[in-house]
Amino acid sequence: MMSQYLSDIEIARNASLKPIQEVAHAIGLSEESLEVYGKYKAKLSHETIDELASKEDGKLILVTSINPTPAGEGKSTVTVGLGDAFKQLGKNVVIALREPSLGPVMGIKGGACGGGYAQVVPMEDINLHFTGDLHAISAANNTLASLIDNHIQQGNTLEIDPRKILWKRAVDINDRALRNVIIGLGGKANGVPREEHFEITAASEMMAIFCLSKDLEDLKQRISKIVVAYNIHDEPVTVKDLGVEGALTVLLKDAIKPNLVQTLEHTPAIVHGGPFANIAHGCNSIIATRTALKLADYVVTEAGFGADLGAEKFLDIKCQVGGIEPSAVVIVATIRALKMHGGVAKKELSLNNPEALRKGFANLRKHVETIKQYQLPFVISLNHFVGDHEEEINEFIRLCESENMPFAMTKVWEKGGQGGVELAHQLLSVIHQAEEEEKVNFQPIYSLSDSIEEKLTKICENVYGANGVELSTQAKKQLKKIEEAGWSNFPVCIAKTQYSLSDDPSKLGRPEDFTISIRELKPLVGAGFVVAYAGQMLTMPGLPKKPAALNIDIDENGYVKGLF
Repeated sequence: MMSQYLSDIEIARNASLKPIQEVAHAIGLSEESLEVYGKYKAKLSHETIDELASKEDGKLILVTSINPTPAGEGKSTVTVGLGDAFKQLGKNVVIALREPSLGPVMGIKGGACGGGYAQVVPMEDINLHFTGDLHAISAANNTLASLIDNHIQQGNTLEIDPRKILWKRAVDINDRALRNVIIGLGGKANGVPREEHFEITAASEMMAIFCLSKDLEDLKQRISKIVVAYNIHDEPVTVKDLGVEGALTVLLKDAIKPNLVQTLEHTPAIVHGGPFANIAHGCNSIIATRTALKLADYVVTEAGFGADLGAEKFLDIKCQVGGIEPSAVVIVATIRALKMHGGVAKKELSLNNPEALRKGFANLRKHVETIKQYQLPFVISLNHFVGDHEEEINEFIRLCESENMPFAMTKVWEKGGQGGVELAHQLLSVIHQAEEEEKVNFQPIYSLSDSIEEKLTKICENVYGANGVELSTQAKKQLKKIEEAGWSNFPVCIAKTQYSLSDDPSKLGRPEDFTISIRELKPLVGAGFVVAYAGQMLTMPGLPKKPAALNIDIDENGYVKGLF
């Protein structure tokens, strides 16, 4: 039966899964390598990861996309389908993905397991609590918050200024009511009253640390460096000063082990870590990616949202921190999304409109230019939708060919791995050609030795296409403090709307003559990067008027429905 007659969750439930031990065995892992969570999920032990360290790395393929629209792009679906396509071609492949956050699952975006016949499974488990990693991260985050307030209550020997506490509490759900709250009410026994702020777990520094740590010891060291507050002398106070880095690391000792699952076609998939890409760095864990590279000849991974956000942060932050070099990039686009970038309203997307497609193609063109700046080979994936018009498809092909952009039609939502074989062949071709001509010379947009302003300017001008960057008075003061503290060598992570190349979500396509406004700079010393907040980005999203939770239910037999 074709996928248009079944929902994602119905397709996943009807699938025949292999025991996770069989999936592991296919990539050379023994049963002793696994810490099993039921029949179809397992974690890889620290010992297994250590044993793999001496193996040669496979080739890494990064999947990114144009700026997202309500029409949908299907980046995760293409990532999963491409992995299945490599497997169909007889390649040793592992997929590496982020873990879903309950915020989007219960909100508007839905899960992060792919869709149709290109899914990682068991999708119900992965989209909900999975192996508990995000809960462990939330627990570590909030334990630290509790310890800070307790230290102040019990005498405050570190002289923490309650007005200068930086650490926020976290919860893995969209809850706008928690953005700004008052805690410590009810008298002396309940603590010192102060303003507090929550952020979603996926945007927290604890999540960033989790995903950028190379091993358990690195995790502990990064946690110890977290600046939680400033004291009354305006000096930073760290987790090490509190003496609790060991306790916080203990809470993450199991979560830090990567999770192994499978696709509908039994391709191994490592799903681990889940930072957002608009308000965080948008990549799965370094441990997961490195482990996958040791286990497979080809690793297919994704980074959140468009190439201006996820791919930029993957290439400039994750790759520089983790010593990782991709072999090629896939840029996902759809006819529908390109027409929206060309000015078409969502309700009119079903109409044939090659002119809007041509106009919206400018957004894809900019992302291609960006990937070229990193000196990486690429292939465009046209993710096919059932309602795409033949004239529009032909126009897309004509535009790609006229600009010498390698491309492939993908139909993985409908056909699974078979629908991604053309894309896999194209990637093998461009990777082989680049290696043969020695053209793979991966180069980040900026050097870590650049100043913070230089890094921001290079991203804004080269990746976004802005005329420049403008720092608010507050950001300028914060920059001076960052420089004085010796944190200028950190990468930068720009928190920006995902919908536009600019910091204005209404400017679709390829906006011109704009400046990126940075209102705040926040050093995350444990994570090892500086967050630059552009526009009105919030670290705690809100739920929409009609959240996805309204459609999620469970029957008397325990079957979940409405997840997507």
